[in-house]
Amino acid sequence: MNAQDWATSGVCGACAQVKGPDGEVTVRIVDLCPECVHGDIDLSPDAFARLAPLEKGRIPISWQFVPCDVDGSIVYHFKEGSNQWWTAVQIRNHRNAIAKFEWRSDDGAWHEVPRVDYNYFVEEQGMGPGPYTVRVTDVYGSVLEDSGVPFVEAGDSPGKGQFPACGM
Repeated sequence: MNAQDWATSGVCGACAQVKGPDGEVTVRIVDLCPECVHGDIDLSPDAFARLAPLEKGRIPISWQFVPCDVDGSIVYHFKEGSNQWWTAVQIRNHRNAIAKFEWRSDDGAWHEVPRVDYNYFVEEQGMGPGPYTVRVTDVYGSVLEDSGVPFVEAGDSPGKGQFPACGM
């Protein structure tokens, strides 16, 4: 995704329906294309081939965000190096783009965790040893809350729910 639409990784994991001269394809946004201009998406060869012959190289496209076609619940992925004193969490397998990630401390207070440009939510002071109670909000305002989420260093903890399509 181009830098302007990338929104400091705010759209990472979102899906876009892309239309080109010869067809359309739905893709998941997974990385920044720093050399792309506003409105551009750098596609994999397989995705590009659904829109035009590869030898075209560059084609006019239109695109819009759409719900991702996913099975199962969201997944909390803990980054390698995470621990109770520095915790980095990436939300995976989500239907809609993620707007906010929070965790609840033992005193019942919710703490919003900032997202960094490599698409992890990083709590610099850590979230403790776990298990955690967390809350994830998508860009449509839908909220998922999970409790008992175990800490798995460099691993995944499945959530218990999934966002509705387009926040419906």
